[in-house]
Amino acid sequence: MKRTAPAAARNSAPIAEVLAQELPSSGMVLEVASGTGEHAVFMARRFPDIVWQPTDPDTDALGSIAGWSEEAGLANLKPPLELDARSPDWPIGSADAVVCINMVHISPWEASEGLFAGAARVLGTRAPLILYGPYLEEDVETAPSNLAFDESLKARNPEWGIRNIAAMDDLAARTGFARTARYEMPANNLTLVYRRT
Repeated sequence: MKRTAPAAARNSAPIAEVLAQELPSSGMVLEVASGTGEHAVFMARRFPDIVWQPTDPDTDALGSIAGWSEEAGLANLKPPLELDARSPDWPIGSADAVVCINMVHISPWEASEGLFAGAARVLGTRAPLILYGPYLEEDVETAPSNLAFDESLKARNPEWGIRNIAAMDDLAARTGFARTARYEMPANNLTLVYRRT
């Protein structure tokens, strides 16, 4: 059954603008934690020369992604695969880019560790791992709305929360990545681009 996330409708176009600058012109993009599947449809339509592979660990999400995918009928949008970022066994052996939208703050830190470890296995040199969501920065004042959001996330699950970019950069360095770009996005979000070194 198809599900809808209002944020997906709002942020798809701004994210696509960044992806147009960072993705290869063709190849296969692995999307980790595709959620409802709305982003996958939007991006597959926006980038017809790229094969888009959505994934999610959640059964209901996989059903929603399949529903959106089937309705869209796009040749470059693959059926969803089950993938838990924390798992050492991903169902994809290689990709030309990895995209992960709004997962890092609503998952345990182990999911971010698994995301970078898995991306290191499937990506070649200079291939991008692209993350979108809210982040904390040492020298940038955090928006009050993000502070409140962070508190609400931790109230729902103490393992969740908005991550500090410095911690993400450290994790990247430990797994063979370096941050190459930071884009300010609407609603106090950021897009961070890491590439295999």
